[in-house]
Amino acid sequence: MKKYLKKFFDNEILSYLFFGVATTIVSVGTRMIIFYLTREELFATAVGNITGILFAFVTNDTIVFKQKRKNWFNRLIKFSAARFFTFVLDLLLTFVFVTTFPQIIGQFVGHNIDAINTIEIFIAQVSIVILNYLFSKLFVFKNK
Repeated sequence: MKKYLKKFFDNEILSYLFFGVATTIVSVGTRMIIFYLTREELFATAVGNITGILFAFVTNDTIVFKQKRKNWFNRLIKFSAARFFTFVLDLLLTFVFVTTFPQIIGQFVGHNIDAINTIEIFIAQVSIVILNYLFSKLFVFKNK
């Protein structure tokens, strides 16, 4: 079993997808909890993204792209800058589809704000995972 796990995590794409799902769970879980507690969708989006970014950096740096500890702070800065774009995209999608025009998704779910927020989260996450891999691979974790 250990041999198969090592082989799985030695495959960069499989490892990235695994930790991408884990990051999504951390980010979305945090976001949904904060939204439930505060009913503030933009605040929840921000906290969820920040939590996800920190979790993703640690897993991508150490496990997925197997970087040496040297220069980790520079990579964190690049990683955070690259993730800032998808963070803004996530905020924009939340603002458009949950805050400003909830009726676009709401017409399909009886205008239930929790359902609207949940659907928007998952739509945004698909785009974010793809973009984040490209940014990480091309701009952040280049020296393997």
